[in-house]
Formats: sequence, C-alpha cells, structure tokens
Amino acid sequence: MFDRLSFPQPWLSLILFVTWQLLNDGVTGASLVMGVILAWVIPQITHGFWPERPAFIKSWRMPAYLLHVIRDIVVASFEVAKLILSSRQPRPVFVCYPLELEHPLAISILASTISLTPGTVSVDISDDNRLLLVHALDAENDEEVIDAIRTRYEKPLLEMFE
Repeated sequence: MFDRLSFPQPWLSLILFVTWQLLNDGVTGASLVMGVILAWVIPQITHGFWPERPAFIKSWRMPAYLLHVIRDIVVASFEVAKLILSSRQPRPVFVCYPLELEHPLAISILASTISLTPGTVSVDISDDNRLLLVHALDAENDEEVIDAIRTRYEKPLLEMFE
C-alpha cells in the first residue's frame, strides 16, 4: 500500500506543490489538499517518461547554483546590451565543449544554463553525450568559453551529481 503512496519524483512533487500554492490567492485548506493531490498524481502519470530517479547526491548545493546562474544572467544581459550598443563587432564562435558530466539530467541542466545565459546557446549534443556544441556571441577563442563553462557551471554540477 505504501508503495502506491510513494512519490517517484520527490523534487518534481515539491516544485508542483509550491507552484500550486504560489498560483493560488492564498494558502487555504483546499489549496493544500489540491497541491498534495497534484504533487502525487502528476509524477504518477508521468512516471514512464522518467528513466530513473534524479541522482542528486548533494541537492543542498542547488540553491547556491541557481543564485550563481541568476547573477550570471543579469551580468551577461548588461554585457550583451553593451556589446550591441557599441560600435565594436562581436566575435562569434562555435565551440565543441567536452563534457565531464555523465548523468542525463546534469547534462540537461548544463545545456539549459548555457542557453539561459545571454550571449551563449547550447546548439547540439553528440550522440555519445560527450560533446556539447555551444555558440558564443563574443569570445576571444574556444578555450575562453570552455574554461568559463567548466569553472562556472560544470564543476558545481559535477559536485551535485557525483
């Protein structure tokens, strides 16, 4: 019986519950009950789409990572605006980024982070999940982009998913 009441994706359930509460006009008994129902039913229905449970070992590091990414998004937004408004021509490059990450969720988070940061876009991933093609709007060379991604994003994700 308790097997049926389990939450196959606890983080998804938590996000769904919190999102439901934020979408309501206040926390009431009905919204709490509906939030729990949604947090249980949606992961049950989508269970077949999740090949395995998320492999967060050190999930407490995620809030710091998110704050770091938000800061980078704000800073990069101003840098891209400054570049566009200046007379200097951007130096776009395509970079084949060698991945150290192996977990599919970690790779997805990295690719999403890169695309969310203004001035960079994740374009494609190799069939063997070892290379990520990244377009940078303005960079001196490939190594500059690779070093920035590795130190700012991949290293923290490696620590979370090791």
